Amino acid sequence: MSNLLLEINNLSSFVRQKQILSDVSLSMKKGEKLALVGESGSGKTMLAQGVVRLNPDIRFSGSLKFNGTEILSLSAKQLQKIRGKKIAFVFQEPMTALNPVQTVGSQIAEVLTWHLGLTQKDAYKQALTLLERTGIENAESKIHAYPFQLSGGQRQRAMIAMAVAAEPELLIADEPTTALDVAVQEQIMALLNDIQRQTGMGILYISHDLRVVKNFADRVAVMKDGKIVETATVEKLFNEPQHEYTQMLLNAVPQPLNEEPPQTATVLSVENLGVAVKEKSGWFKTHDLPLLKNVQFELKQGETLGVIGASGSGKSTLAKALLKLIDYSGSLKICGNDWQHIDNKKLLEKRKDIQIVFQDPFAALNPRMTVGEIVGEAITILEPHTASEEKQNKIIKILKEVRLLETEFGVSQNILDRYPHEFSGGQRQRIAIARALIVQPKILVLDEPTSALDLQLQKQLIDLLKELQKKHQIAMIFVSHDLDVIAALSHKILVLETGGKVKDYGNASDILRQYSR
Repeated sequence: MSNLLLEINNLSSFVRQKQILSDVSLSMKKGEKLALVGESGSGKTMLAQGVVRLNPDIRFSGSLKFNGTEILSLSAKQLQKIRGKKIAFVFQEPMTALNPVQTVGSQIAEVLTWHLGLTQKDAYKQALTLLERTGIENAESKIHAYPFQLSGGQRQRAMIAMAVAAEPELLIADEPTTALDVAVQEQIMALLNDIQRQTGMGILYISHDLRVVKNFADRVAVMKDGKIVETATVEKLFNEPQHEYTQMLLNAVPQPLNEEPPQTATVLSVENLGVAVKEKSGWFKTHDLPLLKNVQFELKQGETLGVIGASGSGKSTLAKALLKLIDYSGSLKICGNDWQHIDNKKLLEKRKDIQIVFQDPFAALNPRMTVGEIVGEAITILEPHTASEEKQNKIIKILKEVRLLETEFGVSQNILDRYPHEFSGGQRQRIAIARALIVQPKILVLDEPTSALDLQLQKQLIDLLKELQKKHQIAMIFVSHDLDVIAALSHKILVLETGGKVKDYGNASDILRQYSR
């Protein structure tokens, strides 16, 4: 009897006439943890989804066997019996994968009634057991919660509970920890390890995060341009990479900045900053729920402050408060101006001094506006008297600075007329940076801008930000859960803990020394 769980031979895939996968051959043993790594667009997700043929518009050739059964020859009805029961998926973004109008308990119970034939009562009882098994606190109340009422880590745990409910033989985890902070990442990976040991299922783990892969997988397969370029054990791949592409991926891990903070003028001063929201505490009563408490720091021209902390510690809340997108208490001075008492007309003028780049550029960029319109919008609003020709020149200049699809003649008009969906994730992030920088701000706030990018794109974006900072002497506040990225950019680091309190603040080298022990 074969010990192979998955056998892929000369698999190719086509979307209309375009070939995506090319002669992919890969095998996976029962109970094995196999990682699939590579840059965005390398074909990782298409290969994984091809295992259960999730997209009917994709045409396959070659052979793809699961437990000896040829998947490519199965009918839609036969595939339904395999999906969820024999092969289960954990997707990258649980908020879009979970049904927003059903409680997490009902969604887990649905798997149990559909695949195992349990009654509704028994399914709910088993769903509660599964949630408790994933380590969700107060599982008895969370089972009745809707996805939006859970944190990112809790939603991912709920999705894992749903995926393992029918005890599948193969679990495919597609970037399950990308948007989670380091502490929650470790918890999710430990959870997957525990479940794998208890059930003996195989795990196909898709990721661009080589640090997680190194600590989790048994073997690694490296993909590039729809092909497998190298397969090896974790030890061999990380110690003796054979293919030049694998070597490039390993060398793309960010290196610490190791620079002293610049002795320049202070552009941002924050004292006793607090943020609170109203929360109901009865039918007619409310109380203040603090999100940030007594936050204090300074930022100098040309300096980068890294902000780290667990989910719910207030990192993004701090970013919004700095731009006065939400109400706050305390003192916040930008270039000497106290923003607490500034009127709305003056505030609009001063917004030129501080701009923000959001985590998800696809959500932050207007899909109905062209790149030229998006990048030039800030000039239209903040510098309304700028002549059309001057505005166009500024747009082209900033797009060149962020190195967005330059031609030998400069930035082509075709780029200015294209829409966000026509660009890759890394290119969209460059558009977002160009939009923020076009009004020459003194401070740039970046909220998790690299979390969804693979290592090579991360490195390119980090190098670009360093170059732009030196050229324009911009002060930056970089919010992230990735310590490597924070170390590569930051002169100082602010550590927030749950409840929005400052746990540590100081020079990057001192803070990183504490957290690397």
